[in-house]
Amino acid sequence: MRLLPALVVTSVFLAFSCGARTDQADSQADWQHVLSRKKAAASPTASSREKQIYADTLGAFLQKHPTHGRARLVYRRIQLDFASELASLGRYQDAIGFYKAVLAHDPGNEEANRGVAEALDRLAVTKAKLLALEKGMTQHQVSQLLGKPVPGWKVRNDRRDTVIESWYYRTVDGGVAGVYFRGGVLFAAEPASNEKLASLTR
Repeated sequence: MRLLPALVVTSVFLAFSCGARTDQADSQADWQHVLSRKKAAASPTASSREKQIYADTLGAFLQKHPTHGRARLVYRRIQLDFASELASLGRYQDAIGFYKAVLAHDPGNEEANRGVAEALDRLAVTKAKLLALEKGMTQHQVSQLLGKPVPGWKVRNDRRDTVIESWYYRTVDGGVAGVYFRGGVLFAAEPASNEKLASLTR
């Protein structure tokens, strides 16, 4: 089942008809269009496609009318609900992406901050998992064991003869572990790293 992936980065742009209307009239007409999609999405028998269309329509409305307060609140609620659903499915990295999208506009949002913290706790790696790593593993094999790094916790360095990629993970004791690839193949790992990484909540 497709779960509103258009919310992750940008929403799909939907074409709205335009004419010689005032900005206010244009906004009202577009908002009525959003509400018509909401009615279908809110039905107990709504399909995932109808919910997707509603989310995309709302996102497109905000692209056109970014100062519409009600639309911003509703869209934020959709992002939070979707993040919670992803977390319940074990897709913690994806959930963090949605929570961080909310925090980008509302840094003090308690639900989003709490969601990030809980997801990170779920993603924290144990010493046993780190010890299970073997030199020569592919990135796919490592991600199956540890999961993929959260947004901002991956560093890529393109060198003349190869690519060095560093993945970082929060450990259960609150530290940061580093896993290093050369040309897509694991060559080293360390249980403690002092690398400065992107903020977890902003």
